[in-house]
Amino acid sequence: MFQALPHIGRRRALLGSAAGLVVFGLLLWWLLPLGEESPGGTITFSTGTPTGVYQKYGELLQDALGKDMPRLDVKLLNSDGSQENVRRVATGQADFTVAAADAVETYMLQDKPGADLLRSCARLYDDYVHLVVPRTSSVRSVADLRGKRVAVGPTGSGVRLIADHVLEAAGLDPTKDVEPLADGISTMPEKLRNDEIDAFFWSGGLPTSAVLKLSDSYDIRLVPIGSDLIEKLHEQGDASRYYRAAVMPADVHRFPSRQKMRSASTLMDGYSR
Repeated sequence: MFQALPHIGRRRALLGSAAGLVVFGLLLWWLLPLGEESPGGTITFSTGTPTGVYQKYGELLQDALGKDMPRLDVKLLNSDGSQENVRRVATGQADFTVAAADAVETYMLQDKPGADLLRSCARLYDDYVHLVVPRTSSVRSVADLRGKRVAVGPTGSGVRLIADHVLEAAGLDPTKDVEPLADGISTMPEKLRNDEIDAFFWSGGLPTSAVLKLSDSYDIRLVPIGSDLIEKLHEQGDASRYYRAAVMPADVHRFPSRQKMRSASTLMDGYSR
């Protein structure tokens, strides 16, 4: 998708995990409208925070299936994000979900309960990693976060996983060299505005409504996540091998076109089985 973006006015971005649809393999035949009668019953879709892209996907899927499969009841279940989503599907608390590739691989590498039952159905889109600070902030790189109050996402979120990886790649201990706060995207923007945090990480599709709304009313800046961190991220192991450098359109969050930001992404392709 990135090759198709115009070259004018783009900013570098650390492209986050490409999200994929994770399901139990046996669920696939049940969802397909085979025969004369469409499937019926109830299935649970684990989404994410109310203002996030995962929730939007869940709502769109719920609406589409409601029209095409009226006998099927799709229940949406909010979550902290990818890590919690993967655990729910693997342990039978949800039937399917959207999750970042690094979160899925981490769960499988750790051989957690039900890891062998996970299957991917489709690669949906690319997540972009945002490191957001006030425009007047002295933070110009990830390493500058040392000693700062940084919102890194809830424990069960994909944001927390990515933030920890990026901080470690920059030579920072996520628990000691920054003051980590477990806020999600629903509270990060307001805390930044009120000077309760110095920066926050977010990983999601473009645009994220909460970041877009913040940029409309408060002067913020996206900190470059340099391409030099990509090699260090890949050196961390298999779960970090999906990150890559990419570009973010300059007008996504209505920043001045002169701003530049780097980002990286994870891909879900390796989970198609």
